[in-house]
Amino acid sequence: MAVEAQPSKLPWPRTRRARRALTGYMFISPFILGFLLFFVGPALVAAWLTMFDWNMIRPPYFIGLGNFKKMFADDLFYQSLKVTAYFSLVSVPVGLVLSFFLALLMNFKTRSIAVFRTIYYLPSIVPAVANAVLWSFILNTEFGLLNALLDSIGLPKIAWLQEPEWAMPAIILMSLWALGATMVIYLAGLQGIPRSLYEAAEIDGAGRWASLVNVTIPLMSPVIFFNLIIGIIGSFQIFTAGFLITGGGPQHATLFYVLYIYRNGLQYFDMGYASLLAWVLFFLIFGLTLVVFKYVGRYVYYEDVGT
Repeated sequence: MAVEAQPSKLPWPRTRRARRALTGYMFISPFILGFLLFFVGPALVAAWLTMFDWNMIRPPYFIGLGNFKKMFADDLFYQSLKVTAYFSLVSVPVGLVLSFFLALLMNFKTRSIAVFRTIYYLPSIVPAVANAVLWSFILNTEFGLLNALLDSIGLPKIAWLQEPEWAMPAIILMSLWALGATMVIYLAGLQGIPRSLYEAAEIDGAGRWASLVNVTIPLMSPVIFFNLIIGIIGSFQIFTAGFLITGGGPQHATLFYVLYIYRNGLQYFDMGYASLLAWVLFFLIFGLTLVVFKYVGRYVYYEDVGT
């Protein structure tokens, strides 16, 4: 007599703690799979390609440390590092200060303040390509809006995108257009400061400047530090402006590091060298972040919330 097979049942945790843990892993599994497939996997392949010469057509050819020797002898590699460092050293501090100043202005409770907050935030949600096209018209030498403004006050026109000494200031000016996102983060931090602290400072005779230096800035230091780290990371990954507006020129004055990686990988089809440059960027950002945490993080004030 044949025995009817019983359908197998998947094991299910019996304890409540195990069931909750399994449910949590099920919810985060899309992120884990995406992280493994689209970050860890390509990163490992890129690390492997640093030892190979591969043009994406023929099979990879092992060259050992050949890409490393090429990098140390590559003048454009050092030029791209210098250009990116220049952009980061200027745009990040200026952006932090201006966005903080805007947040202070937007923190006042006045009529229609929400309208002004929206106006200042809107440029930060404009797509990067549309932003680049817009600024290419603004910075145009002949009919650009910026040169028209200079001409109206009697100043000569400037070839913003054609002269090496003006190309980088033009890109930095463009980067300051989208301060709204940083401003909103500052604004959230400012609105989290208790009003009682300002009242106590007023009782002690502190004016607005003293309250700003002794109350606002210390309590906002974690937010300032966060925006500093994010700003540094973002500044080393700038690509769209140099690619669409200047093409890395004039005379490699805007040859940003990520743009140089793109050129080697997708224009020159030297994926091994591009992979090495990408890993150098990773370690550069990682090391710079550690340095900032060590030497700047010590000045961040964290309120003692007790235990």
